[in-house]
Amino acid sequence: MTFSMYDASVPVFKQILTSLSAIIDKAEAHATEKKIEPAALLQARLYPDMFPFQRQVQVAADFAKGCCARLAGVDVPRYEDTEQTFADLKERIAKTLEFINGLPQDGIEASAQRDISTSSGANAKQFKGQVYLVHYALPHFYFHATTAYAILRHNGVEVGKKDFIGAF
Repeated sequence: MTFSMYDASVPVFKQILTSLSAIIDKAEAHATEKKIEPAALLQARLYPDMFPFQRQVQVAADFAKGCCARLAGVDVPRYEDTEQTFADLKERIAKTLEFINGLPQDGIEASAQRDISTSSGANAKQFKGQVYLVHYALPHFYFHATTAYAILRHNGVEVGKKDFIGAF
């Protein structure tokens, strides 16, 4: 049985990012209905030393675009972290989805044994493509997406497991 690098990456990122975008809609509706200042949810965190919701979404999108770019052998696009509203976060997700949808499937499929470097200098990490995807990028992505979901749920937004999983 062969392992498809593409199937294990792009569709997974698309599924969860799409559901995260829908969850943001629910958060915005919740804030409006309950007369909660949107910044209260955007800056909410589970614990003082953790990133707030807004940053969790940014980092989840960054892991999706960074992983797919590295696997495809293209430069990782840089997004400024300027999102301040629910709409801004949805736009970041949309931009990320557009980017990963445009990557060549064959380049990603050929990446299992490609050398992957995550950064430079003292923080540089080196992997083979499949190890990078399965043991580094996906766990980090899921951590931040799940934490974003948990922050909203903790703050009363009515979301459940089906909202997180989305359509596949």
